[in-house]
Amino acid sequence: MSQQLAKEISQRAAKAARAVATLSEADKNKVLQKMADAIRAHQDKIIEVNKKDLVAGKEKGLSDAMMDRLELTPERVEGMASAIEEIINLKDPVGDSYILEERPNGLKIEKMRIPLGVIAMIYEARPNVTADAGALCFKSGNAVILRCGREAIESSKAIAEALHEALEQSGLPKDVITVVPTPDRELMTELLQQKDYIDLVIPRGGEGLIHYVSDTSKIPVIQHYKGVCHLYVDKDADLDKALAILLNGKTQRTGVCNALEGLLVHQDVADKFLPMAAKALGEKDVTIHADKRSVGYFDGADEIADDQFGEEYLALEIAVRTVDDFDGALEHIQQFGSGHTEVIVTENDDTAKRFIREVDSAVTMANASSRFSDGGQLGLGAEIGISTSKLHAYGPMGLQALTTEKFVVTGNGQIRE
Repeated sequence: MSQQLAKEISQRAAKAARAVATLSEADKNKVLQKMADAIRAHQDKIIEVNKKDLVAGKEKGLSDAMMDRLELTPERVEGMASAIEEIINLKDPVGDSYILEERPNGLKIEKMRIPLGVIAMIYEARPNVTADAGALCFKSGNAVILRCGREAIESSKAIAEALHEALEQSGLPKDVITVVPTPDRELMTELLQQKDYIDLVIPRGGEGLIHYVSDTSKIPVIQHYKGVCHLYVDKDADLDKALAILLNGKTQRTGVCNALEGLLVHQDVADKFLPMAAKALGEKDVTIHADKRSVGYFDGADEIADDQFGEEYLALEIAVRTVDDFDGALEHIQQFGSGHTEVIVTENDDTAKRFIREVDSAVTMANASSRFSDGGQLGLGAEIGISTSKLHAYGPMGLQALTTEKFVVTGNGQIRE
């Protein structure tokens, strides 16, 4: 039963993808505006359904981070609609082309951007992904299959109803944006086998989900791995600037993948900066896990061994380590980072450039909060995810990352000798 349903969903999506792939940018933007309007018109219903998901989530004992991601408020629903309108204002990459060269025989060689086709998104307690992914895939000419976790399934269905209303008003098939009707694991497994119809799988969620999808799928997978993000306070840092970036990165919103999970401090400034950090983090009730060199600066801190770093807390918790020098910070990031986002605070331009050049991470930052590691904040509009894989896309994935390139060869009757 699951195998047949997965095949039917995938086949319908593949057919719908052909319908959206040929739409002009102007036509897609009209539909997107209808989607934004429909999200606003359905706000009360979406929030009412979301309350039921929240009650069920609380009964299941979801963590505070998961509950935060699950909750939809009027402001967050408006944020979904506004994000769609931001996508309207972004240039459609489909059809963009550039000339590689003109061959001696007169052949003109170009490359042109085209949609990927059908994208499957698998995600947990993030109902806003339904709108973000639906709009981004639509603007880039793709159909999308959205498999939401059971925590947010009803909220996602309510959001999808609004998007479907806009599609039907525009004479387009609902299968352009499909929400899988059940979070059944067997059905998800069968979807991951549909390589004849689905072109790419993007999982967003916990470590277990990412590993399961990567190990099970017969379709290429772009991993949205965990966000173990670090702030390195260099010996040449402006310490007030560093403190503001630390507090914003750790406490502004804890249950997100671009929140800070690790603080590294150069030993030359540890005596000055760590007391500042201890006071400020203490006022925010942040739990501290620190190495032997750092633990004494914090009241009630938990001393941890060198092999206990690398946790994604998604809470008011952070790991702190004092490092000997810049190379020590890089070694720590290489060992414990997840390839998501890494930040340095320094007034030394050469050090900042070296950090950006040598740190192996999808996003590297100098003197800015990790919370800016987000598609919307980086000018991409709503993101479909932050890829920590290096194939095809790396970092926040916007419209261009949802397309690929094909060769276009134009001749005048040339034949190969």
